[in-house]
Amino acid sequence: MRTGVRGGQDASVQPLDPAAAGPAPDRDVAAFDERAAGYEAGRLGQWHLEIADRTAARALACQRAPRRVLDVGCGTGYLLRRLAAQVPDPGARFVGVDLAPRMLQVASCRAGDPRLRFARAAAERLPAADATFDLVVSTTSFDHWASQGAGLAECARVLAPGGTLVLTDLFSVLLWPTLRGARRAKARTRGRAAALLTAAGLTDIRWHRCYALILATATAAKS
Repeated sequence: MRTGVRGGQDASVQPLDPAAAGPAPDRDVAAFDERAAGYEAGRLGQWHLEIADRTAARALACQRAPRRVLDVGCGTGYLLRRLAAQVPDPGARFVGVDLAPRMLQVASCRAGDPRLRFARAAAERLPAADATFDLVVSTTSFDHWASQGAGLAECARVLAPGGTLVLTDLFSVLLWPTLRGARRAKARTRGRAAALLTAAGLTDIRWHRCYALILATATAAKS
């Protein structure tokens, strides 16, 4: 498979070499590929869409008219489509990266907007120059990153000064029991996640309730 940007080339997103695009450990890529076609369908699909809608609203509250947007772990591209629909600026660009090829195929087919671009890439190695985006978003992808610290460092790197990261995922003290097993190294609490965000050089970290008791949204700024 050819790596790089799908749906057109954007100067801000450079092609990846095949080695860089290869799946990192513990990414659950095959499982997401299997779910790609029906990811937005059914009760579970509606749940994902509602979370994305709430994340989009939060993102636009932080950056009202973003011109360069990156979605890390974009899946079928719904969140980017939602954001693009609310940002009419013809010069705006919306880029989504994911490691699951079938998710990217679905995202490209459903884009319906020439301002949307998609690339195969891991959070830990984003195919973009420093200070490229004024808004970076990620929804229910963070928990699957092989190195959450490295991924957040990359998000901070590609954010322009004054830009915002909006991160929605599993963050709750109720998840402490899960940290004793296979997810023991994950940042599934606000304290752990805040420490990683700070280590990445991000500031003004704020927490917002997203869904039920275990899903929350963190917003952080690039100073």
